[in-house]
Amino acid sequence: MIFTRERLLLRPLIAVLMLGLAACSDTDPELAPIERAQHSLAAGDGIAAEVILREMIVAGVRPQDVAAYLGEAELRQGQTAEARQWLGEGNFSKQTRGHGFHMLGRLEMEEGNLPEAGRAFDKALADKPEDAELWVDIGRLRYRGGEQMQAVEASIKAVEFDELNPTALQFRAQLVRDSQGMQAALSWFEQALERNPENTGLLYEYAATLGEMGRAREMLVNIRKIAKINPANRKIYYLQAVLAARAGKFELARLLLLRADKATLDLPAAMLLSGIIDVENGNYASAAQTLEALAAKQPENRRVQQVLARALALGGNDDEVIYLYADAANLPGASPYLKSLVARSYEALDQRDKAGPLLDQAARLRSDNLVAVEGVSALEAAEARGSESGKDALDLIRARIVSGNAQGAVAAAANFAGQFPGSFDALSLAGDANLAARRYNAAIENYDKAATIRQTWTLTRKMIKAYHGAKQSDAALELLARYFVGDQANVEAATLLAREALKRDDLDAAAIFADHALTNGGARDFALLSLRSKIAFLMKEFDFGLALAEEAYRLQPMSHLATAQLAAAYRKVEGGKLHAAQLGTKAKRLKR
Repeated sequence: MIFTRERLLLRPLIAVLMLGLAACSDTDPELAPIERAQHSLAAGDGIAAEVILREMIVAGVRPQDVAAYLGEAELRQGQTAEARQWLGEGNFSKQTRGHGFHMLGRLEMEEGNLPEAGRAFDKALADKPEDAELWVDIGRLRYRGGEQMQAVEASIKAVEFDELNPTALQFRAQLVRDSQGMQAALSWFEQALERNPENTGLLYEYAATLGEMGRAREMLVNIRKIAKINPANRKIYYLQAVLAARAGKFELARLLLLRADKATLDLPAAMLLSGIIDVENGNYASAAQTLEALAAKQPENRRVQQVLARALALGGNDDEVIYLYADAANLPGASPYLKSLVARSYEALDQRDKAGPLLDQAARLRSDNLVAVEGVSALEAAEARGSESGKDALDLIRARIVSGNAQGAVAAAANFAGQFPGSFDALSLAGDANLAARRYNAAIENYDKAATIRQTWTLTRKMIKAYHGAKQSDAALELLARYFVGDQANVEAATLLAREALKRDDLDAAAIFADHALTNGGARDFALLSLRSKIAFLMKEFDFGLALAEEAYRLQPMSHLATAQLAAAYRKVEGGKLHAAQLGTKAKRLKR
């Protein structure tokens, strides 16, 4: 037995627990000590399990008979060094060998030793090849190691081996959510909760999914269930903060977020939410500090870039906005919002010659064409490094696409996909390279495989582009509609569906999709407002159409689209011909 200071401090608690266990023994005499320890571990109580197991050793039980469970008990408490003392040697009895190597694999994965984790799981499989929770951990290991397709296969096996296991069902639901959308994942969560109604981990994931789908009331019902089952659970305050922020109640959102536990607050999503809340509450310096830390972790996250740029701009740090984002704002694929922010910072520093071109670009309607994302390295440096690692391959493929060497990008992508056959990144990069080379069917094949792992909006847009390139417009529309069903809060998807419906002269559907986009975050998008105005006039809703066109023009008076739509609107209303003529002249000038 190891007597550290922490162990000595734990002794009063152990004594209390032993009193409780002694009391339980009167009413539950049929449970052996090992069974009581296993029950405690199943309930997540590593301390209680450790107490029982150590007492067993004192009573004469061989250490190798309980080492697997003691290692698990230490892992439950976050004590990885102590867990290694019990698991690291692999000294397990024949009956506990499979469990011991399973826990060793968890330990290695916890500490980032992925190859060692794989070897430990392989040993565990020899003893318990049909254990659902082992297959879940194998799936998680594969996912972290870039073998996402093999992770999906492991999740399917886990459910096949134990269709009642909450961990297996939850893992499967998470992967279905990634690949098929939130709507498809709901049935998995509900199936799991039917069998495990008080599993707070399942309830939390289910509530989060409902929240992402905009089903706030159902989300709150499940949050209250979690609070009733486990009043000490502080993760739920994060979900409530998200809900409050979406409702525009940012002071309440801040109070709720501060009640969440530190582990939750350190998650990237929580850090971004914290930054957004601080910006909305006028705490620009605090927002910038949080977002700068997040940007260091996720340098390619454009959402983080935009919120940080906004926080800096509102805080008067125009020099820093330009230093950090001027180059990004001048790229072809930069968002109009980022271009506008950088332009306004140039204006604040009286550098109008640099602000003007960016403002002009921001006012133009964004092209539907996809723009290749530049890698962090120049082509020469990327070529010199080759594609040995995932990061090097990413840089090389992107550099070749940007430089116009699409065939070279296809070759590099094929090599990368051969090294990592189940990787989402490798499959999607292969699709990008084939799309750039106009090998549309090959791109679709790569994207389809990637989508079985994770169906992101970026991937969906690329797939739509590939379908159009292959002259499969119906397949493109079907994909867009299917994606929207799983992510109904996606403004861009709803807007594209509105455009497609308008092309087909289905005005009712066009209005429904456009209204949905407007009410879910698109109310300041001048292009969307102009589109809805056009639909309204086609439906003979003249007053509504004029109001929409005026709002679009107010938001972006230098936009050819907004100006032309307002001119068209005035032509349809009584007394509007003079305004229409003036705006028509301006629209022609802006189009040049």
